[in-house]
Amino acid sequence: MMHRVVFLAVLIFAGAVQAGDQPWLDSGLTTEARVQALLDAMTVEEKMSQLLADSPGIERLGILPYNWWSEALHGVARSGRATVFPQTIGLAASFDDDLIFRMATAISDEARAKFNIAQSIGNYGRYAGLTFWSPNVNIFRDPRWGRGMETYGEDPYLQARMGSAFVRGLQGDDPRHLKASACAKHFAVHSGPEALRHEFDVTVSNKDLQETYLPAFKALIEEGVDCVMCAYNRVDGAPACGSDFLLKSVLREEWGFKGHVVSDCGAIEDFYKHHKVSKDAATSSAWALKSGTDVNCGDTYRALPQALDKGLVTEGDIDNALRRLLNTKMRLGLFDEKTAWDEAGAELVEAESHVQLAREAAQKSVVMLKNSNNVLPLKKDIRRLYVVGPHASSSEVLLGNYYGLSRDTVSILDGIAGRVSVGTTVDYSYGQMAYQENTNPMDWVTGGAKNADATIAVLGLSGLIEGEEGAALASPTKGDRIDLNLPQNQLDFLRKLRKGHDRPLIVVLTGGSPITMPEVEEIADAILFVWYPGQQGGNAVADVIFGDVSPSGRLPITFPVSADQLPAFDDYSMKGRTYKYMTKTPLYPFGYGLSYSHFEYGDAKLSNNRIGAGDALEVEISVRNEGDVQADEIVQLYLSINDKRMDLPISTLIGFQRLGLSPGESRVARFTVSPEQMQAIDEAGEKRFVKGKHTLHIGGVSPGQRGEALTGVALKTASFEIR
Repeated sequence: MMHRVVFLAVLIFAGAVQAGDQPWLDSGLTTEARVQALLDAMTVEEKMSQLLADSPGIERLGILPYNWWSEALHGVARSGRATVFPQTIGLAASFDDDLIFRMATAISDEARAKFNIAQSIGNYGRYAGLTFWSPNVNIFRDPRWGRGMETYGEDPYLQARMGSAFVRGLQGDDPRHLKASACAKHFAVHSGPEALRHEFDVTVSNKDLQETYLPAFKALIEEGVDCVMCAYNRVDGAPACGSDFLLKSVLREEWGFKGHVVSDCGAIEDFYKHHKVSKDAATSSAWALKSGTDVNCGDTYRALPQALDKGLVTEGDIDNALRRLLNTKMRLGLFDEKTAWDEAGAELVEAESHVQLAREAAQKSVVMLKNSNNVLPLKKDIRRLYVVGPHASSSEVLLGNYYGLSRDTVSILDGIAGRVSVGTTVDYSYGQMAYQENTNPMDWVTGGAKNADATIAVLGLSGLIEGEEGAALASPTKGDRIDLNLPQNQLDFLRKLRKGHDRPLIVVLTGGSPITMPEVEEIADAILFVWYPGQQGGNAVADVIFGDVSPSGRLPITFPVSADQLPAFDDYSMKGRTYKYMTKTPLYPFGYGLSYSHFEYGDAKLSNNRIGAGDALEVEISVRNEGDVQADEIVQLYLSINDKRMDLPISTLIGFQRLGLSPGESRVARFTVSPEQMQAIDEAGEKRFVKGKHTLHIGGVSPGQRGEALTGVALKTASFEIR
């Protein structure tokens, strides 16, 4: 019983006192009573020490050291062995919130196992706890943002559905204890540029705030997320970690959030060092604490004793913050003798079922962007296959960022080589450096492509060129991608591969953000966008290439033709952004992706064509697999509110459903459109019903001529009237 060992460590650390002497150890009391008893027993100096992310133990009270910083974006991260699932943006491409729930459940299984063992060996350090600073539900409003890969894409509804499922799976459903603590970050209005994040002041309209930037956070609060992380940037002049509007008016008062707030790491130090809105650490600490930031990732709260001496904060302010932190610890069972996960052990880490789930997730994330003349799937008994490119044998491109370490990563090359006939000749060449020109003038690749029956070129991006400030070592712009093109040397390399022959050329692209690639679209016969697909990425990509699985991923973000189609990077207005407001024709639209099958949609049926404001609407549509292979279709439901007097989205995603269909099989997709989803948001940020006729669009891509042209299928539409 590992948790029994941990609890005994608490008692030994406390001098083997009994719960009667220390009522906070008495699980028979209410959580509120236990927290209050512990607060009453602590000195103010001890209380302040517990507001640091790396909080020390207090031996006399039986409090073990605890570090609040752990990560679990797509698997337990930065803590050694764990199952590595696809990066979040790839998971978003699955449009499968049940998959996200199952993944997060597996992550929390591994988290409890790793925590039990870490505690038993006295590892109380960073990344060894149960408070995970995931998920990231910032809107991927601009494809140049390096950290967009951590999010569920550009749409608030998709973010909310996927993020809520993650919270449910991570935190569990035990009536007494949190399985683990999830954290919604970064609150709020935070999506680059990375180079300016410590000093940038975001100005945003009430409409964009309520329509785009806040809905996913609100959904996670309603789901019961335990933690919220405030962002680095300022919002309308106030640092996000010191914003009374965000942390008090919206989060606590309007939404009723009862959990704790943690600062992004170094964000409170930014108050005086970079934002220059306060004079020193003491005033910055007081500002953040009184605004509602409970725990400081960083060292700034070490100045709280000075703030207390100067009268900038009171012990009551400190108690308010610590009460919320102790509540989380109690709910995690850190002061209890027994929890439901006492027996979780090493066998759960990279359990076979988790590895297979990682493979399923990677399969569902693959987006097929092009498949001319049905060159895919390839036959497994193909005679000669040429695999080439800097990312074919790379484990780095499986990981993305905020990742764990697996004992069993499968590169794309490994997956392909393991899938073909043993009689197939598979030739492999690195071929081209990822981000710089080759110095070797010899050209072996053109001949290799000419002599093969098919060539698979594995190109694209890695965490070296995109990601968080400081993590993307090859990025000249601190992780952002100001130039969205495929690196020029890779494009030149692709031209060589195409030169002088017409044999199939399949391009597999890795990355966490859109790549502008009109020429790749022209050169390649087939294109698969596989994101950063996790430890089973190679097997999953091979599953798709050789037809064991039909591709079913859909783009969670618009791919523009070029960066020239985008507004200024530091402009947070949504005008001209995302599928909702972009009037220019993209290269690949939101929600787009091809399949090895094709699907026929029936006519949409509505429960009523005329409804009153405040009424719900039921929608159903029949979908039939007209192909000869098993395949999944992602049925997407969009709403266009018709009112030329208001600046409204062109269309808004309000539902999606993944249907698995055998050849010739029909199923009915059903949706309930809530009254809230039918409301428009005006310039003041107020929700209102618009009377008159409005349009629903249903199909396998977002509305627009480009999507219908690429898929060859027109969306079904239906109108209804709000009286």
